[in-house]
Amino acid sequence: MQFHGLLRQEGVLRGLIGPRETSRLWERHLVNSAAVVPFLPTEGDMVDVGSGAGLPGIVIAILRPQAQVILVEPMERRTTWLGHVVDELELSNVDVRRGRAEEYHGAFQADAVTSRAVAPLEKLARWTFPLVRKGGQLVVLKGRSAEVEIEAAAKVLRKYGATDARVADAPTLPDLEPTRVVVATRTR
Repeated sequence: MQFHGLLRQEGVLRGLIGPRETSRLWERHLVNSAAVVPFLPTEGDMVDVGSGAGLPGIVIAILRPQAQVILVEPMERRTTWLGHVVDELELSNVDVRRGRAEEYHGAFQADAVTSRAVAPLEKLARWTFPLVRKGGQLVVLKGRSAEVEIEAAAKVLRKYGATDARVADAPTLPDLEPTRVVVATRTR
């Protein structure tokens, strides 16, 4: 995958990944990011909040070429990187936007909003649910404490009618622990 090569060559230099991460880019970052894809629609509008190095946003754009993917990232050096990757990989289905998710409330809404390693679900839901259109889903990669995060975010989730929040285990590779994905539908 060309994205792997770009991250491997430039990720540490640009401060996107730590030096110890280059040897485990596939299993820890790329495969982990790809685990969210089965929970997403095959087409439509998607937003990745806090895109950073492009995980999972760039991976989603590659694996869902019929989708329009907006990458929202507040840091200029990261949006510069994301623009570089989009150009290098000729991803015509990606739009990079510099800013915080809250700055885009009311500007657009999507069928699915994703995120990876940005914030606890209680905060993340406040920032991201206004970007999810009614009937759309928040689909975020989470760790072992996913159920606890859902409980802590219950009030915010209810505000958007997301009473169906659940944790799904997303298998990755045979020797790896499944990735945990939180899925919640916006009903109002």
